[in-house]
Amino acid sequence: MSAQCEVAARLAAGDGQGAPMSVFERFLSVWVFLCIVAGITLGQLLPGVFQAVGRMEVAQVNLPVGLLIWVMIIPMLVKVDFGALHEVRQHVRGIGVTLFVNWLVKPFSMAFLGWLFVRQLFAPWLPAEQLDSYVAGLILLAAAPCTAMVFVWSRLSNGDPLFTLSQVALNDSIMVVAFAPLVAFLLGLSAIVVPWETLLVSVVLYIVIPVILAQWWRKSLLGKGQAAFAAAMAKIGPWSISALLATLVLLFAFQGEAILRQPLVIALLAVPILIQVFFNSALAYWLNRAVGEKHNVACPSALIGASNFFELAVAAAISLFGFESGAALATVVGVLIEVPAMLLVVKVVNASKGWYEGRARLS
Repeated sequence: MSAQCEVAARLAAGDGQGAPMSVFERFLSVWVFLCIVAGITLGQLLPGVFQAVGRMEVAQVNLPVGLLIWVMIIPMLVKVDFGALHEVRQHVRGIGVTLFVNWLVKPFSMAFLGWLFVRQLFAPWLPAEQLDSYVAGLILLAAAPCTAMVFVWSRLSNGDPLFTLSQVALNDSIMVVAFAPLVAFLLGLSAIVVPWETLLVSVVLYIVIPVILAQWWRKSLLGKGQAAFAAAMAKIGPWSISALLATLVLLFAFQGEAILRQPLVIALLAVPILIQVFFNSALAYWLNRAVGEKHNVACPSALIGASNFFELAVAAAISLFGFESGAALATVVGVLIEVPAMLLVVKVVNASKGWYEGRARLS
């Protein structure tokens, strides 16, 4: 392992196992709830202002939201060291489990859960014209493996920082080429028509270009030394969540009327998302134990397998279906429940360390 990779791993993982979450991270669900209230209120009081914002488009891309999404995504991607990809070979079993869950289980299981809950069980309580859009939002949420928050979850579960860094780098590399085909395939299976051109534009705008810009910025910062890099990371850390919250205010300003008519929608959409989180984290955790991987690899593997790159999902949903779509709302519900759900998973994997390592002691 190179010295630079080791330092990058410490920076990404927080340089200290069990380091506390930031205020923004710890209370993300609270901020999201306040944004829901603020967005709905402002949307009702100032409808003309938000309609004007909605019209600020070029080639179906809303300029204010596009800018906010770049501010969301790019600082996260600066943390990712694609040079850590060579570390993948150190934890082949854990990497294999995470890739299996991320790319072959989670998107397909969410497509099934969307069909089961949205189109079957909950259909009588949801607006009929939005059913397809809700399913599409759930699929977009599940098709993008988490990037930035994984470092937080790994840190809180005493995960191996190099495994986490290499897995995130690998997932992001795969996402550049696999996100669009996978989403298009699953939406097709769900009988939802999405223009390929729009989907590819979304991938270029919200994955390819941010990755290139972030890696250029990362290289530039590291050229000034590790201290300068760490200082820059601390400074831009709040940008992502601040931009996310601003985007949510805009979204709920447009969604307000629909939510006021049917406030139950958010709770119903949360059900398949929660099931997906707990099912995939449990599956990844158990599979790592079955193949004999260490606990400090199984923990981040389970957490990577369960969490989502919700910033990308929100961006893609807005681009493909618009501000007022059920898809955009479904991805935002994922943001709302991400932190409490993942903190519960962290608590479970930490508390079950004795059970997990029991097999090793008996063998």
